Amino acid sequence: MKKLTITAVLAVACILAFAQGARTQDAAPKVHSMSGCLRAGTAPNSYMLTDLDKGPKQVGIVSSSANLAPHVGHKIEITGTAVPAKDAEADANVPKSPHYMKVDSIKMVSTTCP
Repeated sequence: MKKLTITAVLAVACILAFAQGARTQDAAPKVHSMSGCLRAGTAPNSYMLTDLDKGPKQVGIVSSSANLAPHVGHKIEITGTAVPAKDAEADANVPKSPHYMKVDSIKMVSTTCP
């Protein structure tokens, strides 16, 4: 009887752990890309994407593993993950935007912006 109870408890614990893991994966930010004009923010080394092809009016760039400075004024495509507004807005240097991203890579589309 004790072995059956222990087995049942372990089975339920495994099911709950698996379900929690599935929810965590669903909640993980998904990688996506957006195209627009790279502009410098008001704070040093801060950037935003404006004039987007689709989606929000602008994107505040929270961080980037790519060097963005040479691309200010260029139309670029950024690829990365969304950052929750409350996390992004905790950093006063990040330009205020309706959407925020952590940028993993960039691709230059054009040396000019619309």
